[in-house]
Amino acid sequence: WLKGSIFVVRCTSPYFAKLSTRQNFPMAGSKSQTLIQQLLDAEKQAEEIIANAKKNRLTKLRQAKEKAEEDLKVFREEQEAKFQKESGSKAGSDPALDLKTSTKTELDLVERDYTTNKGRTVDYVCKKVLDVPTTLSETQIRALQMGIA
Repeated sequence: WLKGSIFVVRCTSPYFAKLSTRQNFPMAGSKSQTLIQQLLDAEKQAEEIIANAKKNRLTKLRQAKEKAEEDLKVFREEQEAKFQKESGSKAGSDPALDLKTSTKTELDLVERDYTTNKGRTVDYVCKKVLDVPTTLSETQIRALQMGIA
C-alpha cells in the first residue's frame, strides 16, 4: 500500500517526469514510437475501411431505391394502360343498350324454340290424353278385391 502511494507521488513529481521522457531512454522510445505509429496507422486504415463500407452501403441503398422506383414506374404505367383500356371500352358502351340487345337475343331464342317444338308438343299432349288404358293394373285389381276402392 505504501509503495503504491509513493510511486504515485514520484510519478507526478516534476523531477521524475523529466526522467521518464523518451530522451533519457532512446532504445525503448524508438521501439514504442514505432509500435504507437503502427497502432495509429492501423486505426487510420480501420477508419478508412469503415468509411468505405458506409459509402458503399449508401451507394447500394441508393441503387436499390432507384431500381425499385423504376420498377414501380413501369408497373404503374402498365396498370394505368390496363385501366384506361378497360374503362375506355366500358365508357364507349351504353349499359341500357347492352341490356336491350341481350334481352332481344334471349327472346328470339325462346321464340325459335317455341316454333320448333310446337308441333311435337301438341302431338305428345294429344297422344297422352287420347291414350287411355282400358285394363286395370294388378295393384288396382288387388285394391278392388280388398274393398279399398
